[in-house]
Amino acid sequence: MLFNSTEFLFFFPIVTALFFILPAKVRWILLLAASCFFYMFFKPEYILILAFTIIIDYFAGILIENTVGKSEKRKFLILSLLANIGVLAFFKYYNFINGNLTSLGQVLGFTNKIPYLSMILPIGLSFHTFQAMSYTIEVYRGNQKAEKHFGIYSLYVMFYPQLVAGPIERPQNMLPQFHAKQTFQVDQIANGLNLIVYGFFKKLVVADRLSVYVNNVYGDIDNANSISMLIAVCFFSIQIYCDFSGYSDIARGTAKCMGFDLMVNFERPYLAQSISEFWRRWHISLSTWFKDYLYIPLGGNRVKRPKAYRNLFIVFLVSGLWHGANWTYIIWGGLHGIYVILESMTHRIRNRLNILLRINRARTFHTFLNRMAVFILVTFAWIFFRAPGVDQAFKVMQKIVSFDFSRNLTIISAQKGPLNLFLSFGVIVILGCSYLLPKNLQMKNSALFIAFTTFIIILAGKDVGAEFIYFQF
Repeated sequence: MLFNSTEFLFFFPIVTALFFILPAKVRWILLLAASCFFYMFFKPEYILILAFTIIIDYFAGILIENTVGKSEKRKFLILSLLANIGVLAFFKYYNFINGNLTSLGQVLGFTNKIPYLSMILPIGLSFHTFQAMSYTIEVYRGNQKAEKHFGIYSLYVMFYPQLVAGPIERPQNMLPQFHAKQTFQVDQIANGLNLIVYGFFKKLVVADRLSVYVNNVYGDIDNANSISMLIAVCFFSIQIYCDFSGYSDIARGTAKCMGFDLMVNFERPYLAQSISEFWRRWHISLSTWFKDYLYIPLGGNRVKRPKAYRNLFIVFLVSGLWHGANWTYIIWGGLHGIYVILESMTHRIRNRLNILLRINRARTFHTFLNRMAVFILVTFAWIFFRAPGVDQAFKVMQKIVSFDFSRNLTIISAQKGPLNLFLSFGVIVILGCSYLLPKNLQMKNSALFIAFTTFIIILAGKDVGAEFIYFQF
């Protein structure tokens, strides 16, 4: 079920109302049943994949806790991780690996006879797989007690607000909340609704509006000129942010209405003044997951600098691969790895230049330059993320630097007329103005905010039903 669907407009209030009507001891049954229904709306049979990994991880957690000896505990952890990674690798990377083997065979002169499989990637597979893995890892490390209640553990993996696109939660945050008794609070409902309508504003008004232009330009790269291509590339940076952070806001708001606190997944990332800071603000639940479960186990920054840089680069490559089975995502991740490494290597030189040129004395100008540099670098990397293939990504870059400044308004407007282009710039301005609101969206006049934002959504929003970008991951 999509958040931005008519079905959800009925599903959400009914589930929330029943949650508070029912006795606390049986609320987990309602939430688990609602979560199963929510997920089965996409492709019902894929819930069996979730059931498979849930059963394995549930018993693995108990066995890890009850087993004496670290080596014995490690066996059950490895079993759990292999089950989760195996499912993810099969559905997400089988055809990608097979395709690369075929290409390699053509170069080396052998025929790859392994068949391709026609299958649809289970929605949100990467998200709930990583969430499940964090549970058994934390139990193994002794940071989390094994959950004995099978229903509660199942709910930890399947909680519908964040099931298909995160945030990727940790057991220390969610399991205690599922055991606690949640009470109805008006302020809590108001704050939850604020988050929900703001998330819908980001998705329906900004992301879906910009997607019209972006999709048309990327769908006809050959006929784009430098201006239209550059606009599309910049629009996509804002589109993907609003699309993904919009989902996170709706997820947090939906959970908040029932008394559950999900982690903040975005902290206005385009206000970052460095790429490192960008990754502390962007998709925080994934960034911290890789930090805790890959970067630090590799040695983190406790090793010599060359190895620390190696560790960073590995993390970003794996992060790119996590996003999709395509070389474009790997290049995207690799670019960010290079950015962060170069940023670290040039830190002292840049500081000296700032002092020498006295840029650091003009604080506002210095901040502006840093933010522009981050936006340009991140936007450049997004080209590989958005393009369907590496060849198309390079074609996009070629178009931008071709300096084709045709004044043909039809080309610049991406064949959708100037109105959509003007509306696109308009909603970006509104998005910028929304940054004047409190970050947590806790405000006294919630009713006014909800009414005004809903009016903007009705006035400038696109039709419901457009899938969230991160659903494919």
